Amino acid sequence: MMNDFNQQVIDEFRANEGRVGGMFGKAHLLLLTTTGAKSGKQATTPLMYVPDGDRQIVIASSGGADKHPAWYHNLRATPNATVEVGTDTFEAGAVALEGEERDQLYARMVAQAPQFAEYEAKTTRRIPVIALVRAGS
Repeated sequence: MMNDFNQQVIDEFRANEGRVGGMFGKAHLLLLTTTGAKSGKQATTPLMYVPDGDRQIVIASSGGADKHPAWYHNLRATPNATVEVGTDTFEAGAVALEGEERDQLYARMVAQAPQFAEYEAKTTRRIPVIALVRAGS
């Protein structure tokens, strides 16, 4: 279910060619639209990401909660999504990253957004790192 904060960020993102102000003003932000694992309905979530070549790396931190975010469960059930970056909208596949690659990309996110270190410290779960790969790449 969409909360008011996320909807405001989505509306601002779409109205300003992918730019938003406030706490996300300097962040790399994308919109991820997944298919609900249980509902089958489309759900859009604004997420910070790390650019990595032709991939966008997103972190299923859920702010350090002990449960994975809904969008992560959705991608596990249906690993295809729609991604919006700036004014570019494309279909992408989701690939869970493991090992050293996962750790290096998580560290890059922490360097970009230090709060991700706090999220990792708040939970005992291993926070998933997902590569969004443009379809056809």
